[in-house]
Amino acid sequence: MNITEQLKKKILDGGQISREEALLLKDAPLKELTDAADEIRRKICGSQFDICTIINGKCGRCSEDCKYCAQSIHYHTSCSETYPLLDTEQLLEGAKYNDARGVLRYSIVTSGRKLSDPEVDQVCESIRTIRKETSIQVCVSFGLLKEEQFRKLKEAGASRVHCNLESSRRYFPSVCTTHTYEEKIETLKAAKRAGLSICSGGILGLGETMEDRIDMVITARELGVRSVPMNLLNPIPGTPYEHNRPLTVEEACRCAAIFRFLIPSASIRLAGGRGLMGDHGEACFQSGANAAISGDMLTTAGITVETDMELIKKLGFEAGLHNG
Repeated sequence: MNITEQLKKKILDGGQISREEALLLKDAPLKELTDAADEIRRKICGSQFDICTIINGKCGRCSEDCKYCAQSIHYHTSCSETYPLLDTEQLLEGAKYNDARGVLRYSIVTSGRKLSDPEVDQVCESIRTIRKETSIQVCVSFGLLKEEQFRKLKEAGASRVHCNLESSRRYFPSVCTTHTYEEKIETLKAAKRAGLSICSGGILGLGETMEDRIDMVITARELGVRSVPMNLLNPIPGTPYEHNRPLTVEEACRCAAIFRFLIPSASIRLAGGRGLMGDHGEACFQSGANAAISGDMLTTAGITVETDMELIKKLGFEAGLHNG
């Protein structure tokens, strides 16, 4: 029995693979690996496909220096649009639009290090209205908030908090210097203490190694992350990463498969950069991934909800909430 089959059996028997074992998979035959990851997904997660959309709830002029981001004040990009926190009517309109199309999660994402207390209070009112007038789940990505703020969001009706680790602890200082890895980890822990589900992954193609990607997912596993966004870098002109080479479909499939081995019960969620793949992620959805962000991203075009609904049906999935 080869290493892929051994580790697959270990997982299906209820075990958990180690960092050292995961590293063995980076050189495993790709088809063998992706088939095994898809089998793990089917047996542990079933056919549910967790689809979400995001809305840019506050745009531009971000103080942070994340090297991939078009909204950072530190770089000169074509993203010149700026606006304050959207009001309830605007956020509700987006929620209703997505709810009517069968989307089950709607994530409000804001630029900046974190929302202020008045902004948190304002968006809590918006969340209450969305939950009252739609059936969609509300997720939030508001930066480095504290537990008390997360408790307010939970009471208002939010169900999940997103805060990407972006990469490994080792590599993160090469990605961002205006906040730390520990601050991200504490944000996720605070959200979890407040009773919220947590969503955290990263961006692939920043210059990190496969070891960094594995370490990032192991950290997410240790934190109890239920949803792992897998972004593929879309090199934005004007950012320090504008000349980085985007991942190939084969590289993305290997990552999705290894992530499935590492967190067998999670939503492995294709996110930003999926539009760079000619198949819209179809091969990754046959390699262990079982979730996606649909529609437009924050500053780049995405794939329509209608196109994604057709794709998941073709692949034998059903839209459903995975991991609550």
